[in-house]
Amino acid sequence: MARLGVLLFLVQIVLAVCALISCLSAEEGKIRALPRIAWVLIILFFPLVGSIAWFIVGRQPSPGAGKGWSGGIGGGERQRPRPVAPDDDPEFLRSVEERAQQQDQELFQRWEEDLRRREDDLRRRDGEPPREGDRPEV
Repeated sequence: MARLGVLLFLVQIVLAVCALISCLSAEEGKIRALPRIAWVLIILFFPLVGSIAWFIVGRQPSPGAGKGWSGGIGGGERQRPRPVAPDDDPEFLRSVEERAQQQDQELFQRWEEDLRRREDDLRRRDGEPPREGDRPEV
């Protein structure tokens, strides 16, 4: 008989600890009926009843909770569309590709300008006139 009493005492303590953690980590808008401090005090002073009351009355059920029990009640509720991951969004992928092409084009133009400038510098050192079609440096 003593073992059963110890077991029930441990279950009560575990339930109270879980209720306290749940209460203290709940968002402010998800707590119902009483303020958070009142729920904490109820759980601390009446561990068994307070814990059960917290799980039944004190917190709002999560949106996914109880889906299997709905039995058609609230079945007409539309779910919000889930956000699309960036690698699944064709518009995002297109914008990334366009940005990469634009950066590549700008880099190629800079390299080309640098190469022309260096070629012109080498020609000037050697005394050759710059090539036709090249613009002189200012």
